[in-house]
Amino acid sequence: MPELPEVETTRRGLLPLVRGARIAALVVYDPRLRWPIPPVLSRILPGRVIHDLRRRGKYLLADCDRGTLILHLGMSGSLRVVDAGLAPGPWDAFDLVLANGQGVRLRDPRRFGALLYTPRAARHPLLAHLGPEPLEAGFDGAYLHERARGRRVAIRDFLMNTRVVAGIGNIYANESLFKAGIDPRRAAGRVARPRYEALSRAIVTVLTEAIAQGGTTLKDFSGSDGRPGYFQQALRVYGRAGAPCQSCRTPVVGVSLGGRSAYYCPRCQR
Repeated sequence: MPELPEVETTRRGLLPLVRGARIAALVVYDPRLRWPIPPVLSRILPGRVIHDLRRRGKYLLADCDRGTLILHLGMSGSLRVVDAGLAPGPWDAFDLVLANGQGVRLRDPRRFGALLYTPRAARHPLLAHLGPEPLEAGFDGAYLHERARGRRVAIRDFLMNTRVVAGIGNIYANESLFKAGIDPRRAAGRVARPRYEALSRAIVTVLTEAIAQGGTTLKDFSGSDGRPGYFQQALRVYGRAGAPCQSCRTPVVGVSLGGRSAYYCPRCQR
C-alpha cells in the first residue's frame, strides 16, 4: 500500500495542476527517504516545466525538460496539493513548489517513498524490468499462462511479481483471485489457461472499480485532495478473516504466504 489504484488516483488528481506548470523550487524538509533525495535536485529543478505526469506500475513519472522525476509513495505516503509556504508537519518530506503558488507535498510517515531524477526513465533500474501494465493492451490470460509455465510459486505471489505484471499489490491480487475463483495458494504453473483468462478479466475489473472509488484507505492513504479512498467498502476477502464470505457465507480464511497475509474463501476458490 499504496498500490496501482491509489497511485493512479493520485496521478489523476495532480495532472490538471502540474501539466504545463513551471517548477519554482524544491523545498526539502527531510531528505531521508528510502533513497535520500539528491541535493542537486534543489538546484536543477527550478525553471523546468512539467510536460506530463504518467504512471508506471506504482511509480509516478513527471516528464520535465531534459529528464523525468520519479516519485514513489512508499508504504504509507501521499502526495497532496498545498499552498506554497504552508508550514510542514512532522512527516512531510518535501514540497515541489510551482510557479502558480501551489505545491505538491509528500507526507510519508514511514519514509519508504522516493524522489529521484533520471534523464532516461525507460532505462532507470527501478523501471527497466517492470512487466506490462494490467490496464493496457498486451495484458491477458494468454500472457499470464505463458509466464506461469513451470512456476511453483503461489499464484498470489506470482501476481505480485513486478517483473510479471506492474503494480498489483497484495490487496488487489487477493481480490482478483477471489473474483476469478482461484485459491491464492495454488501453484501458478498449475492453473489452466481458461482460468488465467478469467483471472486477467478479474484483475482489470477489480483495478478499474478501485480507481473509480479512489483506491483503498486502510491506514494512511489519501488522494491529492486529502480524501480517503472508498474501495475498502467493496473488499470481498482482503482483511476479512473469519467473516462470512459475501457469496456463500463460508468463513473467509487468512493465511501467510511469503511473509504476507492472504485471504480466500475455501468454498468459492479452488
